Amino acid sequence: MIFTRTAIPDVILIDPKVHGDARGYFVETFRTDMLEEFLGFKVSFCQDNESKSNYGVLRGLHYQLPPYAQSKLVRIIEGEVLDVAVDIRKGSPTFGQHVAVHLSGENKRQVFMPRGFAHGFIVLSEVCTFAYKVDNYYSFENDRGIAFDDPALNIDWIIETAKLQLSDKDTKLPLFADADHFNYHENFYV
Repeated sequence: MIFTRTAIPDVILIDPKVHGDARGYFVETFRTDMLEEFLGFKVSFCQDNESKSNYGVLRGLHYQLPPYAQSKLVRIIEGEVLDVAVDIRKGSPTFGQHVAVHLSGENKRQVFMPRGFAHGFIVLSEVCTFAYKVDNYYSFENDRGIAFDDPALNIDWIIETAKLQLSDKDTKLPLFADADHFNYHENFYV
């Protein structure tokens, strides 16, 4: 696996080695030892999630507040998305900035984002199966979000707004300035 820091250094791209031939392929999609060695801290994933969505479905921007904050390791099994991580850690040098990465079943690329980031994605293919690991369980009381179309974030979702498919919840999320934020100097991995 090749680990690469993005423009927001705490968000990591992971390119696994794909072994393929005429029969198909084999790929290791996760190695705790390699990820923790690269990160310099322990991550204990406790839950795997999967969603299936059609073209134009936008999910996000979602996160959970402490003590239920979550790191995520995301990948695509089938299809293609634009995956977005927004730094919501007050005091961070990249506070309010985002990273957008194309993930697909073909490129097998993954994104790791630590606690303190809001996450969202938009489906660019006809259909998409999205899989991700989290290191904390879902908590309804701590579930939060940020408006995907907040002009302050300036995220190019590629697909025109009229063609987006959003949940009712995602149409009512607050702007970045009004959302709950994390403290950059707090240790979320104690």
